Amino acid sequence: MIPFRFLHAADLHLDSRFAGLSHLPQGIRSYLRESTFAALGRLVGVAVAQRVDFVVISGDVYDVSDASLQGQLRFREALEELGRHGIQVFLIHGNHDPLDGPRLSAAPPEHVTVFGGSEPERVTVRRRSDGAEIAVVSGISYPTSKVTENTALRFSRQPGSSLFHIGLLHGNVDGDLQHETYSPCTRKDLIGRGYDYWALGHIHKRSTLHAHPPIVYPGNIQGRSIKETGPKGCYTVDVSAEGAAVLRFHELDYVRWQVREISIEGLADEAEWTRAVENAVEDIREETPQMMSVVRFRLTGRGDIHKVLAEKGAADDLLTELQRRESVRAERKEYAGLVWTEGFSIETGLAVDRELLLLEDSFLGEMLRLAGHSAGDAAGLDELVAAALRPLMENQELRRLLLSVGPEEKQEWLRSAAELGITLLSGLEESGGVLVNPAEAGMEHSAEIAADGEGQQGREVEE
Repeated sequence: MIPFRFLHAADLHLDSRFAGLSHLPQGIRSYLRESTFAALGRLVGVAVAQRVDFVVISGDVYDVSDASLQGQLRFREALEELGRHGIQVFLIHGNHDPLDGPRLSAAPPEHVTVFGGSEPERVTVRRRSDGAEIAVVSGISYPTSKVTENTALRFSRQPGSSLFHIGLLHGNVDGDLQHETYSPCTRKDLIGRGYDYWALGHIHKRSTLHAHPPIVYPGNIQGRSIKETGPKGCYTVDVSAEGAAVLRFHELDYVRWQVREISIEGLADEAEWTRAVENAVEDIREETPQMMSVVRFRLTGRGDIHKVLAEKGAADDLLTELQRRESVRAERKEYAGLVWTEGFSIETGLAVDRELLLLEDSFLGEMLRLAGHSAGDAAGLDELVAAALRPLMENQELRRLLLSVGPEEKQEWLRSAAELGITLLSGLEESGGVLVNPAEAGMEHSAEIAADGEGQQGREVEE
């Protein structure tokens, strides 16, 4: 086998709308909208600098089926730049940009292969330096936005070929519950097709599902919400003469999303809490001085500061001030090192001995025991939530929204309700007393202070 190198990317989501951040200052909003294109530019730069023989893109080039003209033109510009360096491109379309979506009717450049939506086509790839045959690339696009068939079973090796086989597939492997089950399949299905590398797309979290053969999700190239945290990018893959694949991750993101935890334990007052948050902002600025960051702070632990956070609007006030400061930086076009606080997730509680409360023969003790039992029992949690929300189900719109709530949100509601019960029923409000064991874990009061100023977190668009 002849050694070669290729680049694997997926889920570019060009011209993403960044759901849930509509109330940002215009300059920051524009910077975010540009970030997917900037990440694409970095992808081209990596392909050129690493002298890859070809690039594979595993679906969702665009964020929506009716891709903007700007998105299409910028993508074509990137393809043409790769072509000028002799780099071939092989791509498929996914559920966000299916083949039936309205787009420019111009044919792709000669060095670009767009796989169709009927059967996985096979293309033999040649090495840039000498034209020697090095691999067979196969792929299948989504003809429409919803493909529920196991399309992996349509793939097969080219008869008699000893070349390295790469399959491009946009789908949900092993039923990831966080994503739509489009083109569902299993690792066993993929391994059984006899391919040497599976270049996957659809799941935005980077992961290698299997080592031999590699079954790889590179993740998306630019995070677009607080659910897509950490470095985002692509892989370059070196294939040896023995057919072994070595992967190297390259960061491409222009804006880094992250969640930071700040414990209120040991903080004496509101001023100390404010300094803790401000210090965390500066730490992020020092860690990522060349890029913009968007952060959500998770406030955890138990202490008297919980009352300030839960009742006096301190988190709202500090959020407004932090955003004002960063808006000033944005007005000066100082986006490198800008740290935009997206919101606070308040998961704190009063300083109580929860274990002692659980042993009490009281209404509060019984309530906490019920909450603990329901939290560990999915069916019990559903039954409890359904009973509590039954009066709201009479409203059609509320019923639709409530039925879409996932298990994590239900768990969060339960934790919040339990913490509110502790606050209202423990007698601490009247006595001013503080019970011991503030380090007790798993007792968060959960409430989110959203960046849009309306107390609503925008739902991430489906992947």
